[in-house]
Amino acid sequence: MATIKLTTEKFKELVFNYDTEQEWKYLGSLPAIIDFYADWCGPCKMVAPILEELSETYDGKLLIYKVDTEVELELAGAFGIQSIPTLLFIPANGQPMMQPGALPKNVLKDVIEQELLAKSAPEA
Repeated sequence: MATIKLTTEKFKELVFNYDTEQEWKYLGSLPAIIDFYADWCGPCKMVAPILEELSETYDGKLLIYKVDTEVELELAGAFGIQSIPTLLFIPANGQPMMQPGALPKNVLKDVIEQELLAKSAPEA
């Protein structure tokens, strides 16, 4: 599965509706990464193929969304995005973590394995 472009409306439907909820409440069942990017951003262009590859590697275990900050101004503003790329890591349970900057593939894989998949696994 490739990365999925998100509009503000789709974000509120699939991830979190900040209009109706005060506290974070993830609406999805799989952990997710949201890439806040812009088409003109050089570092964003470096991260994009890595995220595409990771979306294939973790197909069925993880969702990777993309939000164009130039188009989805409301959504970028709601999260206080000041630099791009900024990645929002969302475990299936628990609080999301935000990380600005272009992260290398090995760091992204570590975060996916240790923070998203491990913490999203059902309790034994």
